[in-house]
This record gives sequence, structure tokens and C-alpha cells, in this order.
Amino acid sequence: MAANTFITLYWRRELLDQTIEGLRDRHFAVVEVDAFGWTTEKDLHRDIAAALDFPDYYGRNLDALNDCLRDVVDGEYGVPSDAAGFVLVLTHYDHFARACPRQAQIVLDILADHGRSAAVFGQRVLCLVHSDDPDITFQPVGAVPVMWNQAEWLDARRRPGTAGC
Repeated sequence: MAANTFITLYWRRELLDQTIEGLRDRHFAVVEVDAFGWTTEKDLHRDIAAALDFPDYYGRNLDALNDCLRDVVDGEYGVPSDAAGFVLVLTHYDHFARACPRQAQIVLDILADHGRSAAVFGQRVLCLVHSDDPDITFQPVGAVPVMWNQAEWLDARRRPGTAGC
């Protein structure tokens, strides 16, 4: 899953659902957050804080998000401590990326950094990013490109009505 990157893009919802099911079968804690209605950074902070049970003192800014995600990775809250790993699924993320491109990029960078740091200590942290836009791209996160999953890396596989080679 994280052979190439800790952040992986998905377009087809059924493929994302299969991946989530496989991770849950392997006892990963999967937390799904829908970004469809996010038009401001405030929307992001509200929903992620609720989904990951952030403490009341959460500052609702990107630095605070980074800090609280570190606590989640460390098992202080947000996911069960006996989970095989932590997966944050961001659905319809292209809507947020259009509304707040800088913040959307920074969030992925933060998550990639936590994935890399966790791996050093034998922990597993992944982020699956679903997009309704099959052409969405992001700048590299942590000097690593944000890549499509193996089944959809070919552009033709993200086009309705194509054979999907």
C-alpha cells in the first residue's frame, strides 16, 4: 500500500471501498472524512477534529492539526491503541482542493510526514484520498509524488466507458 507513498489517490469509489475493506480485515483503524462540503479551512478542522476525537484545546489551524495528528499516531486518542495501523480516508477531496488549494496541499504534506515518521518506529499511517476529478494532481508531499493507486495509475482507467485495459 505505501510502497511508493503514504498518500494514495482514488477515483473509483468501489476500488477505494475494496481497499478500505482489505485494510479493516487487516485490523487497521480506518477513519473516513467527507470533504464534499469543505469550502473553507474551518470546515476541514471541524470535521477532522470530530472524526478523530481531538481534545477541546485543539487550535483549529494547520499547526494544531499537525500536533494533534502526532498524538493520534502516538495512540493518545482518535484510534484504538491495538490497531495494526491508522488510515485516514478523505473522500471528495477535490472539492476542498479547488476551494483551498494551498491548505489541501499542506494537509497532505502533514499526513505524509506522519506516515514517514511513524514508519521509522514500525507504525503504519496511510492516507487514501478520493477525488471525483480523475485528473486531479498535487505537488509532491515530503518530496514524494502523490500517486494514483495501482489499478488507476493509467489515465484511461479513470475514464468512464473505457475498456480499462
